[in-house]
Amino acid sequence: MNYQLFYAPGAASMAVHWMLIELDVPFETFLVDIDRGEQRDPQYLKLNPSGRVPTLVIDGVAYGETVALMMLLAERHPGSGLVPDIESPQRAEWLQLAIYIANTLMPAMRDWLYAAKDGNPEGADAVKALAEKRISSVWDDFEARLLKKGDYLIGNHFGMVDMLAVMLMRWSRNMPCPAIDRPTLRQYVDRIAQRDSYIELNAREGLSGWPA
Repeated sequence: MNYQLFYAPGAASMAVHWMLIELDVPFETFLVDIDRGEQRDPQYLKLNPSGRVPTLVIDGVAYGETVALMMLLAERHPGSGLVPDIESPQRAEWLQLAIYIANTLMPAMRDWLYAAKDGNPEGADAVKALAEKRISSVWDDFEARLLKKGDYLIGNHFGMVDMLAVMLMRWSRNMPCPAIDRPTLRQYVDRIAQRDSYIELNAREGLSGWPA
C-alpha cells in the first residue's frame, strides 16, 4: 500500500495524519503552505480541485475529504480497532457519529473561522454567533456521551471519531466556546494527549501549546 499525504499543520489534514500514525503504516508527507497559497497552486489543484487539505494519494490516485479518507483507511486496514467491526452493535452508532461530526461540527467550525471571507463581511458577526451556538451544542452532546459511555465517544475504546473530535476541539481554542473550558472535555483531551501517536503527530507537524 502506497500513501502520500498532502497536509498543513493543524488543519483538517491533522486527523488523517494522526490515523496514519495510529495504523503504523508507511506513508510520505508533503507540506502544503496555506499561508503562501500553495493550496491554489495549479499542480496541487490537479490533485485536489477544491484547493483544500488534506489530499491523500493512494496507490497513485488522489482523494480528499477528511472523514471520507479516514473511513477509507479503516476499510483498507480492517481489524485496526479504530472503527467498530461491521458486525459490531456499535457500528451504527459510529457511522452516525462520524457523519454528525462531518455534517454539523465541521461546517460550523468553518462558518466561524471564515465567516467574513466566505460570505458577506457585513453579516459575519451573525454567522459566527450562530456557528458558536452549533459548536457549543456539539460540546453538550460530547459531554453527555462521555458521562454515559466512558472514556471515549464510543464506549471505552479509542478510535477514529476521537481523533476527529480532538482535532476540532483544538480548533476551538481561540473561539469564545473552547472545548477544554468544560471539565469533562478537558479530562477527555488530557487523556488522549498522552497517547504516543498524538505526541508524535504534534512533533511531526511542529505543533505545541495545546492542551496547556
